[in-house]
Amino acid sequence: MLVGTVGLLRLPDVYNRLHATTKCDTLGAGLVLLSLAVQSTASVAVRLALIIIFIIVTNPTAAHVIARAAYNTGIKPELGRRNTSD
Repeated sequence: MLVGTVGLLRLPDVYNRLHATTKCDTLGAGLVLLSLAVQSTASVAVRLALIIIFIIVTNPTAAHVIARAAYNTGIKPELGRRNTSD
């Protein structure tokens, strides 16, 4: 989650920020729910597994819809921009 926060703060445009936060959000929530599933009973583990599958399907889809809406409203991606502070 820390890497996603750093990506949110440092990346140049909405599309890169969406990519960084979606990856860490999906993986972070999935791993937390997986650890809960390992420590729970079988019936609760099945429910948690279904929630993990739901997150894996819906989170990238929602990010794609947000990116498409940003593009359709005229927000263009930053092209050719490099970090010259190194």
